[in-house]
Amino acid sequence: MSRGSSHISVDAKGRVSIPTKHRHALSSSEESALVVTISATDRCLLLYTADAWVDVETKLVSLPTLNPQIRKLKRMLIGHADDVAMDSSGRVLLPSALREFANIGKKAVLVGQGDKFEIWDEAQWVAERDSMYEVELDEANLPEELASLAF
Repeated sequence: MSRGSSHISVDAKGRVSIPTKHRHALSSSEESALVVTISATDRCLLLYTADAWVDVETKLVSLPTLNPQIRKLKRMLIGHADDVAMDSSGRVLLPSALREFANIGKKAVLVGQGDKFEIWDEAQWVAERDSMYEVELDEANLPEELASLAF
């Protein structure tokens, strides 16, 4: 389970050091095998274990490609996916093209999302986080899927 957030540094080679508290969530059956891709909705990266990515990719591949929105989603997620590995020091090299897409500089934030982590440029994450609290939650119009959720 990927949850919580951590501020992390990006070194000159584009590597991020995964905090110890998150390393277990990124362990999979294939030792240190991870997949990083772009988000289809935000200027951030998505970091999956190889096992979790296989589930996502299988679902995407099974979708009909005649629908232009599905084609676009496949191009974004699968077309930008890159296999990466966590080294013995807990570092992951983020490909330069993906860092460029997400505008990730020297400081980043790792944000847990349950089945994956998002990786944001620190300044962009702070702006995104702050903007979430500017919009009031309309409890009367929550999606049906959230009706039974208590928080």
